[in-house]
Amino acid sequence: MQSQEIRKRFLAFFEKRGHAIIPSAPLVPENDPSVLFNTAGMQPLVPYLLGERHPSGTRIADAQKCVRTNDIEEVGDNTHFTFFEMLGNWSLGDYFKKEAIEWSFEFLTSKEEGLGLDPNRLYVSVFEGNEDAPFDKEAEAIWKTLVPENRIYCMGAEDNWWSAGENGPCGPDSEMFYDRTEHGLGDMTFEEFKAADERQDVVEIWNDVFMQYLKQDGVVVGELENKNIDTGAGLERLTAIMQDVESAYETDLFNDVIAYMETHAEHAYEDMKLSYRVFADHIRTSVFLIADGAVPGNKDQGYVVRRLLRRAVRHAQSIGLETNHIEPIVEMYIIKYGSVYINLEERKEVVVKELVGEVSKFEQTLKQGLKEFERLVDVKNKRDNIVVQEFGNFNCTSKVNEISADEAFVLATTYGFPFEMILEEAMSRDLFVDVPGYKALLAEHQAKSRTASEGKFKGGLSGDSPKITAFHTCTHLLLEGLRKELGDHVNQAGSNITDERTRFDFTHPEKVDRETLDKIEEYVNNAAASGARIHIEEMPKDQAQAEGVVGSFWEKYPDTVKVYTIKDDNGVIYSRELCGGPHVEEAGQIQEFGRFKIKKESSSSAGVRRIKAVFDN
Repeated sequence: MQSQEIRKRFLAFFEKRGHAIIPSAPLVPENDPSVLFNTAGMQPLVPYLLGERHPSGTRIADAQKCVRTNDIEEVGDNTHFTFFEMLGNWSLGDYFKKEAIEWSFEFLTSKEEGLGLDPNRLYVSVFEGNEDAPFDKEAEAIWKTLVPENRIYCMGAEDNWWSAGENGPCGPDSEMFYDRTEHGLGDMTFEEFKAADERQDVVEIWNDVFMQYLKQDGVVVGELENKNIDTGAGLERLTAIMQDVESAYETDLFNDVIAYMETHAEHAYEDMKLSYRVFADHIRTSVFLIADGAVPGNKDQGYVVRRLLRRAVRHAQSIGLETNHIEPIVEMYIIKYGSVYINLEERKEVVVKELVGEVSKFEQTLKQGLKEFERLVDVKNKRDNIVVQEFGNFNCTSKVNEISADEAFVLATTYGFPFEMILEEAMSRDLFVDVPGYKALLAEHQAKSRTASEGKFKGGLSGDSPKITAFHTCTHLLLEGLRKELGDHVNQAGSNITDERTRFDFTHPEKVDRETLDKIEEYVNNAAASGARIHIEEMPKDQAQAEGVVGSFWEKYPDTVKVYTIKDDNGVIYSRELCGGPHVEEAGQIQEFGRFKIKKESSSSAGVRRIKAVFDN
């Protein structure tokens, strides 16, 4: 079964059972200061899991795009990817354990509507209980009607407990595992099952989370009045199982890309699986991230894209794949996913330009870094003993046959020369590298960076203070002012709001002159002084589009949307836009912080301009 069919069957299965199918949220989250990316299927739905009413109802299902880079060094094995799709069905105070478990089992095993997996190869885990909550007898009893009792294993909180943090909903979960061995493992003791899991002879393919309890200050204080269901199944892993291959890298999600690579590379896939897989994974992830607005850069989401592309180039070099083959591979991914995620086609030109341009710049960086490395080695070869070295940006004491920690750190951070390349080049010249020293310097640098970035933007708003809320409302007025002065081609391309300022990216091909900026600034301030109020209404998405409501990435919104209108008592509309973030109740509240002042307008990326604005007292 192909990946497209698996995704299609999943959504159809739950739609038939009363679930509204909602689109994936973008990878770059809106109004979530806690993370750089959406890393799990539940993440965009947290407000609704906490009690906010979802416009699509109490039963929903989706295929959510996710990106995780915390275990990037593991990418290339059989189970790790930076980008993946999480299939999920959700109950928001509607059905609970019985329906969730029975439907999970039915979809996995039904040949007519589901995947038709062999039920004799399924194993299940349930929560064994602890001081927070008792053994989940209810889940176990339901599973006993579906699978043999000796294939149900009780596990602790480390494996079978979900929590949103120190405060909020939490509860037990139940995981499903599938036997991937040739002849089948049959009945197993708990110890045998754990060993099989370690060997990956059985793999987790589904998880039902039962949001049943409330936690306050790290302590479970009781059961929730409205209990929720959060389920998840990774499309990549399901596809590998359905196509009976070692990993998703051998499925239709990747095999055409890897086949193309092998045709043009110097080394075969079987000889260098890791580099093939890392390259294929990182390019796919970069395509999705750029399409969702994260362009290569030195900070936040942009830095992640840059890092992914640089790792991809390094692995392309390892297998002897010229980087001029990257553009055709990008096209292959856009064709593969374009019918599901339409913004890939819509932003194809931007994706190709940003990705190919970043790769080209990195190749120049590598050339310069190698040149600096050669200069360093040349100086060392002219010295006989321990010397004080004065070389470019280097000023340190080192051994002739060693690249010191300081030297390696400067090569990596100042010249962008990857540390793994430093190791390779040093090895080829019989030079040692002070690896522990380098790692210590890197750790110190990262700690300083984390300290410097505490509280800064990660996904739109850095918090929910009254000033940030006022700035956020101003961005709506700013966008409307831009569209009035520049044209309807202007759309939001990103925002970054702190207590000190708002930074707003918008689509426009050329610089905006100061006279026009003054008019836009005046539009925002006039709206703030108008006495307008913010009106919130829900309506069908098609109706909102037909009525001219402003919005970007329409495909990410469900069939019913929230529309925020800033309108005064005379019926004058200053802004009418889709949104889900915090707003002031009355436009006049903006004036409490001063006049809205545009301080700077500049280029952000190809076809995107950036405005920085403050409140001027």
